Amino acid sequence: MATSRFCATSSGAETFLHSSSFSRLIDCGYRSSKSRLLFVRTARLPPLRRTFLVKCVSSEPKQKLKDSVTEQGAPSNLSPFAPDATSIASSIKYHSEFTPLFSPEKFELPKAFFATAQSVRDTLIINWNATYDFYDKLNMKQAYYLSMEFLQGRALLNAVGNLGLTGAYAEALKKLGHNLEAIACQEPDAALGNGGLGRLASCFLDSLATLNYPAWGYGLRYRYGLFKQRITKEGQEEVAEDWLEMSNPWEIVRNNVSYPVKFYGKVVSGSDGKRHWIGGEDIQAVAYDVPIPGYNTKTTINLRLWSTKATSEDFDLKDFNAGEHTKSAGALFNAEKICYVLYPGDESLEGKVLRLKQQYTLCSASLQDIIARFERRSGANIRWEEFPEKVAVQMNDTHPTLCIPELMRILIDVKGLSWKDAWNITQRTVAYTNHTVLPEALEKWSLELMQKLLPRHMEIIEMIDEEFIQTIVSEYGIADSDLLEKKLKEMRILENVDLPAAFADLIVKPKESTVAVPNEEPDNSEESKEEVNLVSEENKLENGGTQEEEQEPETKPEPEPIPVPEPPKLVRMANLCVVGGHAVNGVAEIHSEIVKNEVFNEFFQLWPKKFQNKTNGVTPRRWIRFCNPDLSKIITDWIGTEDWVLNTEMLSELKKYADNKDLQNQWRAAKRSNKMKVASFLKKKTGYSVSPDAMFDIQVKRIHEYKRQLLNILGIVYRYKVMKEMTAEERKEKFVPRVCIFGGKAFATYVQAKRIVKFITDVGATVNHDPEIGDLLKVVFVPDYNVSVAELLIPASELSQHISTAGMEASGTSNMKFAMNGCILIGTLDGANVEIREEVGEENFFLFGAKANEIAGLRKERAEGKFVPDPCFEEVKEFVRSGVFGPYDYNELIGSLEGNEGFGRADYFLVGKDFPSYIECQEKVDEAYRDQEKWTRMSILNTAGSPKFSSDRTIHEYARDIWKIKPVELP
Repeated sequence: MATSRFCATSSGAETFLHSSSFSRLIDCGYRSSKSRLLFVRTARLPPLRRTFLVKCVSSEPKQKLKDSVTEQGAPSNLSPFAPDATSIASSIKYHSEFTPLFSPEKFELPKAFFATAQSVRDTLIINWNATYDFYDKLNMKQAYYLSMEFLQGRALLNAVGNLGLTGAYAEALKKLGHNLEAIACQEPDAALGNGGLGRLASCFLDSLATLNYPAWGYGLRYRYGLFKQRITKEGQEEVAEDWLEMSNPWEIVRNNVSYPVKFYGKVVSGSDGKRHWIGGEDIQAVAYDVPIPGYNTKTTINLRLWSTKATSEDFDLKDFNAGEHTKSAGALFNAEKICYVLYPGDESLEGKVLRLKQQYTLCSASLQDIIARFERRSGANIRWEEFPEKVAVQMNDTHPTLCIPELMRILIDVKGLSWKDAWNITQRTVAYTNHTVLPEALEKWSLELMQKLLPRHMEIIEMIDEEFIQTIVSEYGIADSDLLEKKLKEMRILENVDLPAAFADLIVKPKESTVAVPNEEPDNSEESKEEVNLVSEENKLENGGTQEEEQEPETKPEPEPIPVPEPPKLVRMANLCVVGGHAVNGVAEIHSEIVKNEVFNEFFQLWPKKFQNKTNGVTPRRWIRFCNPDLSKIITDWIGTEDWVLNTEMLSELKKYADNKDLQNQWRAAKRSNKMKVASFLKKKTGYSVSPDAMFDIQVKRIHEYKRQLLNILGIVYRYKVMKEMTAEERKEKFVPRVCIFGGKAFATYVQAKRIVKFITDVGATVNHDPEIGDLLKVVFVPDYNVSVAELLIPASELSQHISTAGMEASGTSNMKFAMNGCILIGTLDGANVEIREEVGEENFFLFGAKANEIAGLRKERAEGKFVPDPCFEEVKEFVRSGVFGPYDYNELIGSLEGNEGFGRADYFLVGKDFPSYIECQEKVDEAYRDQEKWTRMSILNTAGSPKFSSDRTIHEYARDIWKIKPVELP
């Protein structure tokens, strides 16, 4: 067996560790609070032999450790040496032999990827453990970011890029007969998220590590992700994600870090006067840790993902041996299925239960872990009043709302604090980010379901609600009962629930009369009586009777009144977030104003200082430096430094050169190179051939009616229809060649969104095979859109569509990524579009559509039947209905754009209203694209105007205004 040597220096002594011992030490995630490992290559050794220096720092003065804490950026050197290609190749070969996941015969791509990833992980673990130890020693305040989604993408290129080892790994793999890019393509995207919510969370973790902020992320380890999307003749098909089938080389299971999570049961009062939650269903949440490296810094923070399981005692061996195999493993399945799928369908009661279990598992396990860390760092002297001075918990949307009652439960029931103290600690610890104005996304849970699944938490929520009622009464008084009733109705956490007994007499409702009062006086005139008699006699004759057979009319019993169903009793999670947290932030300037003035206006009036704006951002490392190396090199050459990767403000320097012909030529060459890559990808992925000389027009995001992919595709249909009515010469003169690319997933039970996917693919199938149109127009739907696909498409994009109904997109982050890569946006004044347009210049943004403050009036106009659709819009709808795009019945889809009221009708998202403006704006796009110098200038100015949209800026604002934490640099 080959041996690797490790040199350990301690008190002047030198010892050597066998490589297998060190490998076990690393794979177990070894951490020492007394020693820090510094790997130093001391000599050229035979293959599979490595020498590392282990430096003991236990005797270093504590003052020196404290003095090393700064608020500056990352250190310029990650370690005392830069690994060369030879030592890296040796490390990769070592892992292929001694950390194998494949048979030893061949060193093919999958095996090479895992060995390479494990080699990188070794370096990350050293920095990771050093970061852990440093945070523990300093015991500084730490932020914990809780999110149901973390859409990370591939990790290999990001990790070696952040470590500054891209060139070394490329050379090492070349020595081993492989290409780094081909190796990286073997990595599946981590299926831990779906859209912007998860990608934002991952960008935040990158920035937190890069800026040396003490923070962790917490999420769930979904075995099958959301779903893998396939596109068939029937449209979207969902199949389970397989990202974990060959394991995940980046994660380390922490079998010693697990916490009990309880469901159901009952709450009883103990002899000690405390409430005790007993019985029910118990599972275990086990930690899986993923390292998140910062760029050009040793700081490597943690993403802790929870997986759920039951104990072996829950497997009923007796039932199994009796042939009751399913029954014997019921408890195991019930526990494990919690982390099977992201956002399981909740149309059924079982689906709702599973979703609530997921949310509580995330909150309970994470808070138990956070509290355990606080207690360990506090030692023997635990002062709970200091908890908010050491811990900041950020709830990414309403999914982690149960953090509030769970923290209360632990502090009161487990730690013995009073209600007053626990509530004070909770409110100072927790903060909430709102990501939506859509009512269906502001979660509401059935009170009955929560009482059954989480009985103790429901008690706590009822007590919070009661205390909040007292706050409302104290603020607004009882003199104006109408005002008080309005405030209580809109602000209470519990909806459609009677007031608690203590407040029952505050609002007195008039008693309902049991006597029916007719709307009109009865008509007792002779003419009326005669008419009634004539009708009665006519009815009898028609039924085969005679006047003589029955002189008296038959008396029938009064019909039973139809009971009016009681409205459901609900728990409003967003209201609980606002009441229970110390800060509430929107994610774009216009969104934060809507949050204050509409969504939570009553709360804003009560607590104006609680509301903030934190415009989203994206990491410039993944979203330009690594995914667009050609453009990054151009930027570095013209700015004169690569410091823009950490200080995006420097991108504004490009404005000085926007008219420079040399820069424009280089800029266009980089864009065309990226387009060539996408053309090759599309051919392989979809079978469609596209021209890299055409404009690449891209809309990639979650499929939803408010995001208006339907407006985009109807605009394309209009373009196609007009083309078909022209001669070949007229087409070429009027239209710029375009490749229209779509990507995104429609939720499995969202029927209308799935119809839109089907429609896009049907239009593409027709247009792309039309020989008259050729390369003038192509329509391509990219299946299974994810982060890795985005990293390919965004650098190649020239026009990107962000066309949501104004006021409905909280922020968006893909718009920032596109602008950062020199793509020009067409969009409405919605979300971050507003700020992007301000930063890049109005002349460099294609604007159309109604404004947010006009939307309510336009919907009212529609309901009153006053809206007159544009003739072009009507023509397009008829063109679709003509069957030109195949036999599929699109009446339901097109019908949603018609009528004046009703669910699924009346064009709620104003596609028809904005259609003429959209078409006119697209004509301006064509005109601008014909002038390539002008277009390139606009592209450069979009990149130059994107510094504000770095997630580094966003994180600095969160750290300063909400979490109150400071960066700390490892020594």
